[in-house]
Amino acid sequence: MDKQTAYELIDIELQGWRKLPYSKLLELVGTNHDKEVVGEDGRTYQLEIDVMWDDKRLRNDLRVFVSADEGFWRAFFPLTRCFIKRPDGSFVGE
Repeated sequence: MDKQTAYELIDIELQGWRKLPYSKLLELVGTNHDKEVVGEDGRTYQLEIDVMWDDKRLRNDLRVFVSADEGFWRAFFPLTRCFIKRPDGSFVGE
C-alpha cells in the first residue's frame, strides 16, 4: 500500500464529510460506512468512515474518522485521519 496515495484518498473523503452540517452528522453517530476506492496508483483501498462522540460523557463535539487499508495486514493497522466538529459548526483546532 502506498501511504501517500492512501492519505490523499482519506483527505478527499474527509473534505466531503466536513461539508455536512452538524445536524446530519448527529444523525450518523454510532454508524460506520465502508467503501472501496481506486487510487491513482491503480490499487484498491478500503475506506472506513466512523462518526462518534468525541467525549461520550459530554455528548457535544462529534469526531469523524476516516481510515484506509488495502485489505491485507494493514487492515490491523489502518492509516487514519479525523476531524472534530462542534454544535455551532466550527472545527476543533481551527
